[in-house]
Amino acid sequence: MISWDRVNELKDEIGEEDFAEVAEMFLEEVEEVIARLRTDPKPELYEQDLHFLKSSSLNLGFDALSKLCHEGERQAANGDAGSVQLAPVFDTYTASKQAFEAR
Repeated sequence: MISWDRVNELKDEIGEEDFAEVAEMFLEEVEEVIARLRTDPKPELYEQDLHFLKSSSLNLGFDALSKLCHEGERQAANGDAGSVQLAPVFDTYTASKQAFEAR
């Protein structure tokens, strides 16, 4: 679910203090997009939103979330936004966040 190697690599690159800031900013920005997708989903924006979530997740080591978002982004890009399943994205984000914060 979480690539702890990526988390540690990022900590080494930017330092522990800056990592905390980056992680906090990541969680805030991702939660804004997740909240919007939950309350006001717009299939025409799925490709853009899922690309953002994929990239952000990959940077912070949220591997499972990144993979799901990649899949949905690809579906939306192929004109099949209506079949994108958002519930697994929400559930995986919640589980990933809990695992990340627990460690």
